Amino acid sequence: MTDKARKHDPRPSWDEYFMAIAEVVSRRSNCTRRHVGAVVVRDNHILATGYNGTPRGVKNCFEGGCPRCAGKTKSGTHLEECLCTHAEQNAICQAALYGHALQGGTIYVTISPCLTCAKLLVNAGIREVVYGGDYAFLDVVGKMFAEAGVKYRKFEQTEPKQ
Repeated sequence: MTDKARKHDPRPSWDEYFMAIAEVVSRRSNCTRRHVGAVVVRDNHILATGYNGTPRGVKNCFEGGCPRCAGKTKSGTHLEECLCTHAEQNAICQAALYGHALQGGTIYVTISPCLTCAKLLVNAGIREVVYGGDYAFLDVVGKMFAEAGVKYRKFEQTEPKQ
């Protein structure tokens, strides 16, 4: 599609579309500290979604299921006590549960992945990561993605369509 034709297209771009879906997915999060959503796509087709929270069958975080989140632990500390699974991890697990290969896919996530999630995304065959807000491990993650050949970029909202 030419730039001129794109200017007259009232629909959101694919990035805007999938990031908006990731935002909606994040609203399902049961974590009391942060709501994160992820959508994995290939060829503009959704393969899996995930949000952060306690594992399947475990009491929801907002019901006291995670001892770290139920306490007053300072952000970034005592992560070993956290029972919550990250959105990217849940998207990978959902794909595995339903038999969807993620190789060659793109993940849209509302914040940049932590180092653990980044390693899982590389090993799952994700080829591109599009993220919203920045997470503390971005420099380390960026270096690893570059070495592994995974493209990554921060989502940039375009001007609203008229």
